[in-house]
Amino acid sequence: MSEDNTYRSCSQCGRKAEQNRIFVIDGKRVCAACLYNGGEAFEIYPIGFVKNSLERAQSAFGTVGKKGVSRIELFESQRPFLYKLEEERYISVVYYLHQTTSVQSVFKRGLDGKEVGVFASRTPYRLSKIGIQDVKLLKREDTTLYVRNLDAVNHTPVLDIKMSWSVFG
Repeated sequence: MSEDNTYRSCSQCGRKAEQNRIFVIDGKRVCAACLYNGGEAFEIYPIGFVKNSLERAQSAFGTVGKKGVSRIELFESQRPFLYKLEEERYISVVYYLHQTTSVQSVFKRGLDGKEVGVFASRTPYRLSKIGIQDVKLLKREDTTLYVRNLDAVNHTPVLDIKMSWSVFG
């Protein structure tokens, strides 16, 4: 194994790992074995994609583009699972943060400037790359959902849709 485009060394254990099994945290490379205590990865498949005009901000935190209504275009295979979804006012959207790169463990939160860790924030720069957001369901047309205030960027893979518990709390 040479230190080329395929393998990288872990800053914690020194072992070489495939590039897709190395994460950059606070500017240091850390392998998946160190991060996840040797746990194995598993596969999750998208059920559709987000369509809107949002893009990840290049020089700062957040998104750029017109916020408001987004479409969630679900695959035709998801049709049987949409039964009576349009009767819900709010839904939770689970999505994959496909444009994130490195992670900072502690940073100043964009909302209020408070210094916090990843788990005390809504940053997309997290190890799991999973985003979850409660949104207002405006309407359903066939396998397309129209929602308000989804913070996912255009072409974001959608992993799951759930009814939102925020309605009850």
